[in-house]
Amino acid sequence: MNLFEAAQECLLLCDPNEKVTISRNTAQRWRAGDVPFIHEGCAESVSEPGRPDKPRLVTPRQLHRRSLHTPEGHAALIHSIAHIEFNAINLAWDAVYRFRDLPEQYYDDWIRVADEEAYHFQLVRDHLNTLGFDYGNFDAHNGLWDMAVKTAHDPLVRMALVPRVLEARGLDVTPGIIKKLRDFGDHGAVDILEIILRDEIGHVEIGSRWFRYLCKQRKLEPDSTFRGLLEEYMEGYNKKGKAKMGKGLLHRDARLAAGFTEEELNYLEGIG
Repeated sequence: MNLFEAAQECLLLCDPNEKVTISRNTAQRWRAGDVPFIHEGCAESVSEPGRPDKPRLVTPRQLHRRSLHTPEGHAALIHSIAHIEFNAINLAWDAVYRFRDLPEQYYDDWIRVADEEAYHFQLVRDHLNTLGFDYGNFDAHNGLWDMAVKTAHDPLVRMALVPRVLEARGLDVTPGIIKKLRDFGDHGAVDILEIILRDEIGHVEIGSRWFRYLCKQRKLEPDSTFRGLLEEYMEGYNKKGKAKMGKGLLHRDARLAAGFTEEELNYLEGIG
């Protein structure tokens, strides 16, 4: 199989064990030069990626309460992280499969992301197993993939809104989750989340880099383009383009390392 056929296979695999194993094997074969990089054919429409029958997908309001005061609430929190990482495998492979005619380094970057997301998912799932639960035991929502569908027409829009908005929120909230789990005494989960946070900075930086590459290619100014896409696609932004996050809710150091500018962060906090 060439690169795009291999990416499609990984994207459409439903069984989590197979998706992790074949994703990591494909990444290893790509690095070894065993996957041909052939620009031919067009991506088929993928409205739904491969995933198991469970978890059942519901609205965010229907999700199980993620309180550490009960074993089920503790497991539900870890399950929600596992679901994010499983979705992230699909998002990375979709970024490879869907968008053609980009530099080889683009595909190298997103294959690396797919490999690391598969590793993250397995770490979190294994930890969930130690709590007596498994992936699929709790309901989940589909917000990340919904945005993948909305941005399937343009890699610039995808880079702006998936890694730089949805995945970047993980940089902001993960330190608080780490503190909560450390105070609770779940040091295994803390170790895993520290790995994820470290790697996710790199993943968001990849999105930032390719967003700016595509802006330069199209002679677009990045900051104003980013603001315009937020206002067009994302709820939670008013007509003046001010984000309703509030000052202090961004992990500025992590976002700066992930390729955001101070001007972008000021805008996102509604103070710029």
